[in-house]
Amino acid sequence: MATKKARVFISFDYDHDRDLKNLLVGQSKNESTPFIFEDWSIKQETSGWKADARTRIQRCGLVIVICGLQTHQAAGVAAEVSIAKDEGVPYYLLRGRKQGRVRRPRGTSMWWDELHPWKWDNLRVITKVKR
Repeated sequence: MATKKARVFISFDYDHDRDLKNLLVGQSKNESTPFIFEDWSIKQETSGWKADARTRIQRCGLVIVICGLQTHQAAGVAAEVSIAKDEGVPYYLLRGRKQGRVRRPRGTSMWWDELHPWKWDNLRVITKVKR
C-alpha cells in the first residue's frame, strides 16, 4: 500500500508520447505500486499555458520528464524544463522507450542530466523527492 503522495508535474511530448504519460499515471494507481502521486500536467494547450505550467511546477516537488524518440523537438517540454530550472524544482529524465534512440529535451545536458531507465526502483526513489 502506498504511504507517500508526491505532487509531480509530468512533462512529455504530447504529440508522440501521450501513451507513456498515461502509462505512468496508470502505474501510480496500481495497488501494488509503492508510490502514488498527483498528476499536475497540463491536459490542454491554451494561450496562457506557460504561465499555467509555471504555477503548477512551482507547486510541485518534482518534474518527471518522459523522454521519447522526438522529445528533442518538443518545444513545450523544453519550456517546462526551463521553468523547472528557473523555479529550482528538480527534474528527472525518464527513458520512455525501450527501442530506438531516445532523445533528451533541449536545455538538458548529456553530461549532467542522467537519463534513467523506467524501472520500479527508479520510480520509487524519484517520488520521494521533497520540496
